[in-house]
Amino acid sequence: MPSFEEARGIILGQTKVLGEEKVALLEAHGRVLSQDVHTPWDIPLCDYSAMDGFAVRAADCTPLPATLRVTGYIPAGAVPTTAVEPGCAIRIMTGAPTPPGCDAIVPIEETTQEGERVTLKAPVRAKQHIRFQGQDLRAGGVALHAGTIIAPPQVSLLASIGKALVPVYKRARVAILSTGDELIELGKTPGPGRIINSNALSLAAAVRECGAIPVILGIAADERESLREKMLEGVRCDALITSAGVSAGDRDLVREILSELGATEGFWKVAIKPGGPTAFASINGLPVFSLPGNPVSTMVTFELFVKPALRKMMGEKKVVRTFVKGVLAEEIRKAPGKLNFVRVRVEREDGTYRAYSSGSQHTAALPTMVSADALAVLPLEASLVPAGSAVELLMLRDVDLTEG
Repeated sequence: MPSFEEARGIILGQTKVLGEEKVALLEAHGRVLSQDVHTPWDIPLCDYSAMDGFAVRAADCTPLPATLRVTGYIPAGAVPTTAVEPGCAIRIMTGAPTPPGCDAIVPIEETTQEGERVTLKAPVRAKQHIRFQGQDLRAGGVALHAGTIIAPPQVSLLASIGKALVPVYKRARVAILSTGDELIELGKTPGPGRIINSNALSLAAAVRECGAIPVILGIAADERESLREKMLEGVRCDALITSAGVSAGDRDLVREILSELGATEGFWKVAIKPGGPTAFASINGLPVFSLPGNPVSTMVTFELFVKPALRKMMGEKKVVRTFVKGVLAEEIRKAPGKLNFVRVRVEREDGTYRAYSSGSQHTAALPTMVSADALAVLPLEASLVPAGSAVELLMLRDVDLTEG
């Protein structure tokens, strides 16, 4: 039975990056560039004014107060038709190209204008308040490197260099299969011994949150043909997640069907809690994640194992989330022999992240998963982790951790 780190290493070692495609710029948001993007022209395209004010020659602006004759006006979007002559100034707006002869812009708030005369009230330095041609990017240079995640600033930059179509890695299509005769679909009322198939929806939401595309296959009965049929449908996607059917029960058939489909087994069970009965295999390079059926275990193992793999498949370079150092605010008992991921609330006190148990750690206790800010990692062999112990925290969501 591998350790947490060994199991994750096996998964990432067998996970391959998907192919590339070109998509419309807005559709590229949140995705990963698959190629370097080069700049087709200088940015800025020419010398621009960075302020509303006056285009001047710095040599004409001393001594103060200096008074210049206003000989023209250049609004944004216009092309200058006259040069700045000695002893003169041209009114100019932010974003307008600077006229010939101009080597400085004087902000309007540093001037006083009366008719066709403007008086300068502050010292003027050559090149001030001008954005020069090619200052940001030079034509032919790399605007964005392959591997960049496209966020709103990258969208703006790509738009500014005319990239209507963007080369990105494909989004993974992830099949989600729930197993078990006890399951019913959302919309039906559960009776004794029946439960709603919530795992499929929580996994679909988690897949979507990664930027991948969930494909819900429904419920496979605890019966060979039903399970085989659904799994054959699932391997047409880029990855397959099964929920339940991986423990030692007589009707847990996932392992058998995977073997029949020619899967190469990476591991079966991991030395962690929750999520011990987690398995990983691949079918002709397609990753198959077999997760436990209890809802908390399903979500925790997705976070630990599936999410990094999906990120790698879609071209991300940093796929493993960084752990944050914290301190247990109360003692927690555990059984030795497994690395425990305990649901905790996190508060910041005196500059330290302090972790409090969010309540019952039973793997069916959804309310404590809902209220958890993080998973606290408790050592493998420990049976009692005292209050004040240093722990690593895997944050599950952005929370307000400011001191108050």
